[in-house]
Amino acid sequence: MTKTPDYTHAFKELIEIVNDIEKGDITVDALSDKVKRAAELIAICKQKLRATELDVRNILQELDEIETGGESRVN
Repeated sequence: MTKTPDYTHAFKELIEIVNDIEKGDITVDALSDKVKRAAELIAICKQKLRATELDVRNILQELDEIETGGESRVN
């Protein structure tokens, strides 16, 4: 089983793929594989960004509740 890369590694690999594609030195078969991998990496990055956004919202809500004595003002 392959370990899912963290955001930083996934993003770096994605940039490498984009650079390889922009160079134009790859075969059609390799291009297909790289596009598939890029799609996987994009999905990983999006999921990690969504999870981080949720964590930040929760933290901000907790801080707001502490400041207001339990009343939440975060939408």
